[in-house]
Amino acid sequence: MKTIDIVRKNFEDSIETKQAALKVLPDTLSLAAKAMIDALQNGHKILSCGNGGSAADAQHFSSELINRFETDRPALAAIALTTDSSTITSIANDSHYNYIFSRQIEALAQTGDILLGITTSGNSANIIQAVETARNYGMTCIILSGKDGGKLAPLLQGNDIEIRVPAHRTARIQEVHLTVIHCLCDAIDQELYS
Repeated sequence: MKTIDIVRKNFEDSIETKQAALKVLPDTLSLAAKAMIDALQNGHKILSCGNGGSAADAQHFSSELINRFETDRPALAAIALTTDSSTITSIANDSHYNYIFSRQIEALAQTGDILLGITTSGNSANIIQAVETARNYGMTCIILSGKDGGKLAPLLQGNDIEIRVPAHRTARIQEVHLTVIHCLCDAIDQELYS
């Protein structure tokens, strides 16, 4: 296959995945946005986490809330649990990599906060541990996932929300996750500062 064909195929696949997501995600995405808006209006914060590309997405989300999305407005309370290399490496070294997010949740979480966990497979052990810990602190968990939801999907309960991208390729899932993040940021801005 020629490079130009590879490029075209990737664009076509991305468009198809987003069209499939458009059919199934808007209601769930609206619920997640409302949960975040309610939490922020009530003085709570959003803690975000993920691994690899999902770590970058967690940081992207947090930066959009703290600084700005598309318009100037007051800063909103968000923390990416993926950014403190000293904390992450000390937890991984002294305990286990599975606890790099949950230990931070123990230190930072308050009842009413939101956990935004991002995992394309739904099988990331440290995200699963983060959800279990968040539950102990009265947090609502919003999970961006893909594929079949993995081991995490059946663990969600109560007010938890899973935004599962209907795709199996990691790259396509991550592309939709970024769109989902931008939708959440836009909804938050429009509702709180329109």
